[in-house]
Amino acid sequence: MAGQLIHRGALSLLLFLSPAVTPTWYAGSGYYPDESYNEVNAEEAPVARTLDYRVPRWCYTLNIQDGEATCYSPRGGNYHSSLGTRCELSCDRGFRLIGRRSVQCLPSRRWSGTAYCRQMRCHALPFITSGTYTCTNGVLLDSRCDYSCSSGYHLEGDRSRICMDDGRWSGGEPVCVDIDPPKIRCPHSREKMAEPEKLTARVYWDPPVVKDSADGTITRVTLKGPEPGSHFPEGEHVIRYTAYDQAYNRASCKFIVKVQVRRCPILKPPQHGYLTCTSAGDNYGATCEYHCDGGYERQGTPSRVCQSSRQWSGSPPICTRMKINVNVNSAAGLLDQFYEKQRLLIVSAPDPSNRYYKMQISMLQQSTCGLDLRHVTIIELVGQPPQEVGRIREQQLSASIIEELRQFQRLTRSYFNMVLIDKQGIDRERYMEPVTPEEIFTFIDDYLLSNQELAQRREQRDVCE
Repeated sequence: MAGQLIHRGALSLLLFLSPAVTPTWYAGSGYYPDESYNEVNAEEAPVARTLDYRVPRWCYTLNIQDGEATCYSPRGGNYHSSLGTRCELSCDRGFRLIGRRSVQCLPSRRWSGTAYCRQMRCHALPFITSGTYTCTNGVLLDSRCDYSCSSGYHLEGDRSRICMDDGRWSGGEPVCVDIDPPKIRCPHSREKMAEPEKLTARVYWDPPVVKDSADGTITRVTLKGPEPGSHFPEGEHVIRYTAYDQAYNRASCKFIVKVQVRRCPILKPPQHGYLTCTSAGDNYGATCEYHCDGGYERQGTPSRVCQSSRQWSGSPPICTRMKINVNVNSAAGLLDQFYEKQRLLIVSAPDPSNRYYKMQISMLQQSTCGLDLRHVTIIELVGQPPQEVGRIREQQLSASIIEELRQFQRLTRSYFNMVLIDKQGIDRERYMEPVTPEEIFTFIDDYLLSNQELAQRREQRDVCE
């Protein structure tokens, strides 16, 4: 295009305006006016320099390092710095123009402004936590910076960023995130036998070994299950530990605690009797006692123990019908045979035809099972001397024993009366009229049964039905 000229150079462009003109008043006159002197004398204005557009090099030739100047001259394309020439300044890629984008050759033989090209740079990238980056050319244009994270961390975001033409980095700043769970190792599973007379075993173990793969910080470790040193019942128990790191990643491990109980074969209760056992009744160290029902006596070993060999000690006893010796010298000797074994219900009547007596005996004969369950033996004292009769079941009592019993228990021959005596030989209830067996049973169940008898009654609740 006519009048256009592009200049490129290796030196920075420095353009200055024309220097100021120093005043020449009184120059060479030999004196200086007083400051209070009011008359003003002025020199004639200097004659303006003639502008000559035909001079080829009115201003210095433009040279801009790492850039270019595109000039337009009134004289045409062969004139690149003549008076009136206007130049548009620009920089190469990777450089930024600092100063005027457009300058003109002035009559003062100076360009109208200054400019230079500065190499473009991006700001230094900040370091990222738990990671780093490496760049191909620092912070210069087109430099590429690749990010990486420390062991145990995962990079989220842009993996690389490039310094762009506008001096900014592409993409955004990534972060290193701890996504790896901690490493946890639990103790080995273990098995233990229950202690004697117990169904549990105390089990100890060391805490798990925990390590974080990132920064090494474990915030907490939780346990699901009993603590070390706890008593564990029979069976398998799963113990689970869970570890958490600072990033809330978690890892778990588990192991099994197995407790075994040595057991003996289940014992059978004796005929006409029952068993009471400690602990579970068949575990190592358990003791089982043999008891007989009312009216029966135990013959043989009173108790047996489950041994570590899983066998019972001794041999099983039997329950035989209670033998009552009526050929004793006193009523006390008779009653001692029942001490802590049987309760006594002594029925007294003036004669066998007594209406109350016949009614009471009839009801009791129909409730033999309930009486036996509650360990009640009936003693009858009927009639007047010398025809008076005293009996326990089919065994007859002597007249002297009958008299002692009446005196000792304060039983009259004049009318029907009854007394209920407990296993310790204590008078517990008296009756002047016949009562139903259910009333007697209720009184015994509510006030006279031991804890052991209560448990037995619950098991045998429906035996007599």
